[in-house]
Amino acid sequence: MSLLVVGLSHRSAPVSVLERAALTTDAQVKLVQDTVAAEPAGEAAVLATCNRIELYADVDKFHAGVAELSTLLAQHSGVGLDELTPHLYVHYEDRAVHHLFSVACGLDSMVVGEGQILGQLKDSLALAQDLHSAGRLMNDLFQQGLRVGKRAHSETGIDRAGQSLVTFGLAQLAAGTDVDTWAKGRKALVIGAGSMSSLAAATLARAGVAEIVVANRTYDRAARLAQILNESDDTDVVARAVPMDSVPVELTRADIAVSCTGATGLVLTADAIAAAVEGRTGAPVAEISDDRPAHGTPKPAAGVVGNDENCPLDLTAEQSGFSVMGEAAVAGMGAAELEQHAAWVDNGTVDIREAGRRTPEADAELIDALAATAARVGRIPELRRPEPVAGLVRPAPELFLLDLAMPRDIDAAAHRLAGVRLVDIESLAEASADAPMAADVDQVRRIVADEVTAFGAAQRAAHITPTVVALRTMAADVMAGEIARLDGRLPDLDERQRGEIRQAVHRVVDKLLHAPTVRVKQLAAEPGGAGYADALRTLFDLDPETVASVSRAVDSTDKKDRPE
Repeated sequence: MSLLVVGLSHRSAPVSVLERAALTTDAQVKLVQDTVAAEPAGEAAVLATCNRIELYADVDKFHAGVAELSTLLAQHSGVGLDELTPHLYVHYEDRAVHHLFSVACGLDSMVVGEGQILGQLKDSLALAQDLHSAGRLMNDLFQQGLRVGKRAHSETGIDRAGQSLVTFGLAQLAAGTDVDTWAKGRKALVIGAGSMSSLAAATLARAGVAEIVVANRTYDRAARLAQILNESDDTDVVARAVPMDSVPVELTRADIAVSCTGATGLVLTADAIAAAVEGRTGAPVAEISDDRPAHGTPKPAAGVVGNDENCPLDLTAEQSGFSVMGEAAVAGMGAAELEQHAAWVDNGTVDIREAGRRTPEADAELIDALAATAARVGRIPELRRPEPVAGLVRPAPELFLLDLAMPRDIDAAAHRLAGVRLVDIESLAEASADAPMAADVDQVRRIVADEVTAFGAAQRAAHITPTVVALRTMAADVMAGEIARLDGRLPDLDERQRGEIRQAVHRVVDKLLHAPTVRVKQLAAEPGGAGYADALRTLFDLDPETVASVSRAVDSTDKKDRPE
């Protein structure tokens, strides 16, 4: 059997795919169960976080294993295999071990060096153990991964290379201002009471917010988190719990809102956020577009001439550099709206200047492609933060939103609301891509490489141990048989003489077996050493079934009596 991992993460897939592929706890359980029930896999574990979904398995066939694991991921994630496949990565044997150890050290995290992944690895192993899908390989792999991650954090400064997702997200909200200075005295709303939400609440409390309101679908959990915050000796924050239906009211009072729930739909819609800001300011909330000049008067989309009557698009929200038939125009539209817009384009009610512009034919083809996508996935993903335009003036934020959920809790359309600053998983991924790497990362990489080598050697050595034990068991059986035969042929020997003979035979056999068994363990621990166990079994004609069942300590002294 061999280790195989098939997965997708923020490095291989866009957030729009990751959030649709996100697995609930029940889906994780079913995925693991179905994996071990599949023919190619003997053990399995799933690692599902806000920015990765990985399925680990001990398989007997590589190609069959890849096909089976990919199919299972598609089935349980709800994303079609054809759409999912381009975003999947596959690691096998030592590369799979290297990948997990890198993940455990935070090298593969969205924010390099974050330590939350260790808790997630621990949870993954616990789930596999509860489901009895973790055998020797999965237990050894994940337990060693946890040790490697802890070693990286204790022996290096990898913690300085990055922060937790919560801390990094708050830093992005503060936009260059010291987080403690930015947060001091503000009121915060935390939606959710899980591990990430609890971390967010604790981080906000340490940053100096004056009040934290915790909302959760299970009120008791919210109350427990609020109690922990109030009883903390490290902060002076005042915390209280509210039911989920109080969120709209609390949002009008909050300066900062952090959401991380397991909801499959939106927790905060753009309309709810706009209503909250309006409740704070007393004025309607406008939408901000990068195509809007500084004085706030909408300008027409570049290159658009003529009548825009009956166009199903909001032309005032157009982005610079796109025609009204282009991708920016249709982002976020549903299939029916796209079909309506395509019909409007076909009617020729808009003209396009040719110089430096897309042609209507090309835009019409794009519309068709986007309509097909919308029909398949429900709607075109919302275009996120557009490129900044010189002279754009955006009002100072009234409400700061941090969305740490996958799939998202907060409507991406909130990016366009005046008085709102939204940071979510996608914008965090963009920001962290340019984050400087600390010199300690190289040291962690060396630790990972050394640990992978050591793990491989240990696994290969462990692989040959049953064969060595079976060889010594066979030798003991042969000795016992020969001594019994000698007892029958020399009945006049006294007990002292018999003891001397037994010791002499044992010493001879031990000396003959010592060097080859020690050496074969050394050779088996080296790369490419897996074949030594087979060679040992062949040279000594060891029964494969005896090797497999040696742990049951078979007492038979006659090889012919051993199970076939």
